[in-house]
Amino acid sequence: MTTPLPNPQTAKEQLKEQRKGAAKPLLWIAIASMSMAFAGLTSGYVVSRSSLLERQNWFEFALPTYFYYSTAVIILSSVVMFWVVGQARKGNLSGMKSGLWISLILGLSFAVFQLLGWRELHNSGVFFTGEGSNPAGSWVYAITFFHLVHMAAGVLTLLITAFKAHLGKYTAGNILGIELAAIFWHFLDFVWIYLFAFLLFIR
Repeated sequence: MTTPLPNPQTAKEQLKEQRKGAAKPLLWIAIASMSMAFAGLTSGYVVSRSSLLERQNWFEFALPTYFYYSTAVIILSSVVMFWVVGQARKGNLSGMKSGLWISLILGLSFAVFQLLGWRELHNSGVFFTGEGSNPAGSWVYAITFFHLVHMAAGVLTLLITAFKAHLGKYTAGNILGIELAAIFWHFLDFVWIYLFAFLLFIR
């Protein structure tokens, strides 16, 4: 008795479902790894600050006004992403598409405000490195740059997701890509709020 050969189409569909099932756990693992990296940065900041305060070599300065603007923008973008997921689950694909593009624009606005914030720091005499620099300022540049790099990945994710939505890749029963993009975006939002509060109060 011969064993029937597996249906290639069925095997392909099973593999696709397995990949879908593994997508969220893998994303959470990546988020945990990134969280540890940000925790390491802020821990380094605290250690450096404690050491330099003892020698009165820690420069205190106000955070740029544009950092406040970027905080408001990224919170708004996260609210929009909550709405996007809700619309996707309801099958309102038009609203979902519009929300994705709005979130993308807000994400780009965040990046612009960050760059303007760095310019504000530089104009006020806070430098990343070189003559006149201080570890206090260098840490702020390093921490915010590290987050902005991750934001670039988030913006790219939103861009790809928005194009897929525009091409009709998502339906009410298939919104995994939307959910993954939203989870990552909310993570970036949470991290920035944490970093902003950290830098604001631990001066």
